[in-house]
Amino acid sequence: MKDKIAGKLLEANLVSQDQLQKALELQKNTGGTIGHNLMKTGAISDKAYAEFLGKMYSLPTVILGEMDVDPETAALIPEDVATRFQVVPLKRQGRVLTVAMSNPSNIFAIDDIKFITGMEVQPVVCTEGDIKAAIDKYYDSADSLKEVLENLGDDIEVVEEEEEEDEQRLSAESQNAPVVKLVNSLLVDAVKRGASDIHIECYEKVMRVRYRIDGVLQEMMNPPFKMKSAITSRLKIMAELDIAERRIPQDGRIKIKVGEKKIDLRVSTLPCIYGEKVVMRILDKSNLKLDLDDFHMEPTAMAHITKAIASPFGMVLVTGPTGSGKTTTLYSCLNRVNVPGINIMTAEDPVEYNLDGINQVQVKDEVGLTFAAALKAFLRQDPNIVMVGEIRDLETGSIATKAALTGHLVLSTLHTNDAPSTINRMVDMGLEPFLVATSTNLIAAQRLVRRICVNCKEPVEVTAETRAELGIKPDAVIYEGAGCEDCSGTGYRGRQGLYEVLPITSGIRELIIDRASTTEIRDGGIAEGMLTLRMDGIRQLEKGVTTIEEVLRETSDQN
Repeated sequence: MKDKIAGKLLEANLVSQDQLQKALELQKNTGGTIGHNLMKTGAISDKAYAEFLGKMYSLPTVILGEMDVDPETAALIPEDVATRFQVVPLKRQGRVLTVAMSNPSNIFAIDDIKFITGMEVQPVVCTEGDIKAAIDKYYDSADSLKEVLENLGDDIEVVEEEEEEDEQRLSAESQNAPVVKLVNSLLVDAVKRGASDIHIECYEKVMRVRYRIDGVLQEMMNPPFKMKSAITSRLKIMAELDIAERRIPQDGRIKIKVGEKKIDLRVSTLPCIYGEKVVMRILDKSNLKLDLDDFHMEPTAMAHITKAIASPFGMVLVTGPTGSGKTTTLYSCLNRVNVPGINIMTAEDPVEYNLDGINQVQVKDEVGLTFAAALKAFLRQDPNIVMVGEIRDLETGSIATKAALTGHLVLSTLHTNDAPSTINRMVDMGLEPFLVATSTNLIAAQRLVRRICVNCKEPVEVTAETRAELGIKPDAVIYEGAGCEDCSGTGYRGRQGLYEVLPITSGIRELIIDRASTTEIRDGGIAEGMLTLRMDGIRQLEKGVTTIEEVLRETSDQN
């Protein structure tokens, strides 16, 4: 590439052979690109070199000084990446990010930006001087915390990094007004944005804060690095954790009030090589939807679930990976059957939301209060309905199936990919197939996909081959989000569940007893009208709720 650029420069009479030789010698000693060294020796101006690269790669050239970059767009590429590769993001259109580059031939930079942003990169050429000035303009040490810190005053005192920091000093620093305001602002901002988790991470020279919004982590801010110990200590004090203990993980809870909302935060700290990572799960009861009618399930699937939870006995299982909404589905089922004449008991790890009228138990393995132990105790408490947070082992599974066969309705979860594979997972645990077949009423697998932002929703072209491959109707209009202020440029706002509901009919029951394979059970379910996760995803796609990208990300052609 170096030889190609040198040859083209000579061919265009933009530099002489002597000038090129000087630049090459300088490059041997100091490194850098051939272009950078030509400009350093004064052989060519940065503007002329940018125009040359634009013509060479058939890319437009831009003058950054004449442009305004939206701060949200600039935040798509972290400051250290922008500095390392000398790039600045200019604008976003749908899934395409236009990036100004001083070296558009740097395929490593383009690949890294694609990986970081999840978008396609459209490079344009710009001078090195313009790039450096833009980085200084759009990125600062406080990054997107600039507005927050403007109100904190100039008298910020921070803890200098030390080998072992004094507990008393850390406690004092964490109570400083700037640190308190900064942490409070961070928590309020996350709640207002609808985040489910906050990640605070320390690296060698930077600190970053990410929010999980609609299931995807988004980098939001880079607090001043010297404040890392004070911020971590402040959060540990709020969660009533030991600020002097930085060698082992710790767990705690914080209760805050944002406006009229009462928010619970589950706090987890983990020692990493450059400091403790803090993750906070935001439990906002006001955002909890406990009405099954709000789930927008396919009517037949909803009818099957309603019938299963109305049964006086049997087992209803909800499966899916962590973060797929299983607990919310179970809470919604309990909410529907929660009446004064019914005794409902739950064993959870952890108890995420407090529900009126339901007796909830926090599992504590360290004192012997396991799921199995709680379930045994429940059966002596005259329950009608029992919810077990998760069937993890043979003991729990065995007690749950026996409870379901002796006049109790049992609700629980498993970590399996789809509904049919749940059956063989239970058999693999050691449960007899006839017990699984006779005790289980229904199995529902689920995933969460992001909903298209209604404010920037626009139709997109889908090829006939893609429609045929995915089974999308030829006349269905498919949409994507272009990205706007409402959705922070992501094109998505909110989430929608995909559901695979398998009622255990007499036909499915026979397959289970005959030890049929997962594929045979799936085929049997489809023959009886079950929609797989992929089928339900295509249904939501055709309704304009989500995108092809989301459906492919969360489902496979096997489920």
